[in-house]
Amino acid sequence: MKTFQFRRMISTSMLGALIVLPAPVLSQTINPKAPPDSHAQSFGNGWECDYGYRQVGDLCKAVKVPLNAHAVDYNYGLGWECDRGYREALAACVAIKIPANAHSVDSSFGQKGWVCDRTYRESAGGCVIIDIPEHAFRADSTFGSGWECERGYIAVKDSCTRITIPSHGYLQRDGNSWACERGFQKAALSCEAILIPEHGYLDSSGATTKCDRGYAKTGPSCTPLDVPTNAHLSNSGETWDCNRPYRRSEDRCIPM
Repeated sequence: MKTFQFRRMISTSMLGALIVLPAPVLSQTINPKAPPDSHAQSFGNGWECDYGYRQVGDLCKAVKVPLNAHAVDYNYGLGWECDRGYREALAACVAIKIPANAHSVDSSFGQKGWVCDRTYRESAGGCVIIDIPEHAFRADSTFGSGWECERGYIAVKDSCTRITIPSHGYLQRDGNSWACERGFQKAALSCEAILIPEHGYLDSSGATTKCDRGYAKTGPSCTPLDVPTNAHLSNSGETWDCNRPYRRSEDRCIPM
């Protein structure tokens, strides 16, 4: 019984010691050179200006917010931004003049603060209606003509002209250009057959020819490779390498 009580006393005392142990305090070093209207940075030992102040040299100066503007909590810029419907000009906020058929949008410094309504596009500081020609559709882009031609047509001035596809040609994926089929190549506005020489074949692109193994291109023809003594065809089959222990010397293989 005494042993049990003794063990219980020890456990209770250890628990008390654990409870009263002070938790480590994470203190942040305060820079003694920090100016008024500043506070310690979240990380490191530096400082930064309070909200509504901007660093100027080693001091924090109050941000002067102009009329029709509001303060912002950014570490860059002027410390303020213009209200909606106004834009920054010479450290002030001036009212945005919205032209007809346009509407106001949020804008950062230097932007005009408006965009044209749908079916209109910007022109000479205003908004003009988009005149969509035949075989075209409206584009959502804020620049350019405001429309794009349908697949198979190309823009020519203010209209869409059908693309003429020659024999053995096809319309490419972009829908605005054409290419020749395999085995043919472009020649002005037509597709001409590619001449395949004897002992030659079309490469993987289908637009050029290569020679069979053991042959080399000589102009438009494929001629047999002249493999000298003590040599063998290379892996490509388009040239030759000397056997070991020989080395190449011009068009023959000599001992090393």
